[in-house]
Amino acid sequence: MAAGDLYKVLGVSKGATREEIRRAYRRLARKYHPDANPNDKGAEERFKEIQHAYEVLSNTEKRREYDEGPRSFFGQSPQGTQGTRAAQGNFRDFNDLFGSFGDVFGAAQGGVRGRPQAVRGDDVTVTVNLKFKEALEGATTRVSAPVEEGCEECRGTGAAPGTAPRPCPECAGRGVRSRDQGFFALSEPCGRCEGEGTVVEKPCPRCAGAGRLQKNTQVTVRIPAGAKSGTRVRLAGRGSAGKKGGPPGDLYVTTRVEEHPVFERHGDDFVVEAPVSFVEAALGAEIEVPRPSGGTVRLKLPAGTQDGKRFRVRGAGAPKIGSSKSRGGEPGDLVVRARVVVPKTLTRREKEILEALADERDEDVREQLLRLSREAEEAL
Repeated sequence: MAAGDLYKVLGVSKGATREEIRRAYRRLARKYHPDANPNDKGAEERFKEIQHAYEVLSNTEKRREYDEGPRSFFGQSPQGTQGTRAAQGNFRDFNDLFGSFGDVFGAAQGGVRGRPQAVRGDDVTVTVNLKFKEALEGATTRVSAPVEEGCEECRGTGAAPGTAPRPCPECAGRGVRSRDQGFFALSEPCGRCEGEGTVVEKPCPRCAGAGRLQKNTQVTVRIPAGAKSGTRVRLAGRGSAGKKGGPPGDLYVTTRVEEHPVFERHGDDFVVEAPVSFVEAALGAEIEVPRPSGGTVRLKLPAGTQDGKRFRVRGAGAPKIGSSKSRGGEPGDLVVRARVVVPKTLTRREKEILEALADERDEDVREQLLRLSREAEEAL
């Protein structure tokens, strides 16, 4: 390497201060540390370069010698193998060098560096069955939620009453063990305590050393008006208890609403099919249809209403969750779909009337259909 390469390795200028060199080293070491880049040979080699550069440039005497003649720092060191061992000793324990640096890589290894980490409790989801009216109007109900809580017998420690967890003898309570890799050392979770840093010699008889127990707790929940199947209500902090002083999880209540024999829900709208007689459809009429919230609503059909024609009754659908008219939130609509009912039987008088109507109108309602069909055939 040419003079100045060690500075390039750390990304600093030749006139960088010791503090600038230290900050650059810490940033790059976090990025290329083997714990954070498992099975990445390139990162491992880069990390070696970074360590060597820092070892030289952070030492006033070595830095001066390097600036005067950098070749003495590559290949065989003037100090020989003894110098290499010294470098390994200086940088063997990254916890001692960085303080909380080990915690950064604790998650990557699945272990804990030196102290237990607070863990948030698990979220819990339960389902509540609602009747159609309860979902539409809102309801207050109680649900049974299977959550984990700290064991009262051992106060969550997992140790039998009168005893306490003790520092792990294998890792001296650090939760990790160092594995020598030649020029540097890797830290890995302690196999004895599984990264906890402590061991329980006499487990709590009630929770078998887990420190937690599962129980069904009764929770009161308010279901908002307008809920539908799949609506989720979040109860913050009502899930399982956290571990090692961590916050509890949340409880989610998911609704399942019974189907209505008449109304079909689409978002905040309800659709209902309303039978309409031939005469009402032809002449027009004012009809009465049910509404989801109860009672009926009157709807005016224009003359000549066709089968399947949709009519919209504004505001007669489901309330929008979390909104109200006072805050500008409008409920959904009731969509009425007209279904023209053709009589299955006719009296003699009705037949005479309809035959007279047919003679009077003398219309071919399929004329357009047949014309379009012929034109399509000719175009082929």
